[in-house]
Amino acid sequence: MRVILVGGLAVVVGGCVQTNAAVLNPTVVFSRSCPEAVVVYTTPDRVKAEYVEIALLNSSGDASMTTESAMINSQQKKAAEVGANGLILGGINEPGAGAKLAASILGTTTERKGKAVAIWIPADSAKTVDICNEVARRKR
Repeated sequence: MRVILVGGLAVVVGGCVQTNAAVLNPTVVFSRSCPEAVVVYTTPDRVKAEYVEIALLNSSGDASMTTESAMINSQQKKAAEVGANGLILGGINEPGAGAKLAASILGTTTERKGKAVAIWIPADSAKTVDICNEVARRKR
């Protein structure tokens, strides 16, 4: 994370991963879950139950200041916001060596980008509620 001093105040720049969601069927609204209950799957065939695709997720963050796990955590958080209890990773794209070199020379940044699909697995709904209730109880 980059820290810049402005008039004696430290300002933190970068380091954040931004994730947006494109909801696939806005006429169907799912109740929010919690990020801790969103199970991450590397491929669709790893999901061993029927599921509904809720949203396409796109993430980005400064490549020099984010990690793959930060990207996945951001996707889990956004998936929970749209009511998902599962996440199928679509891959994370790293900027190439040339882009990183150019950014270094020009003093700019390069972005790491990731995609995923937020899903709802009806068979896991009770487990999702239990996990989210336990998380809420621990936060009190």
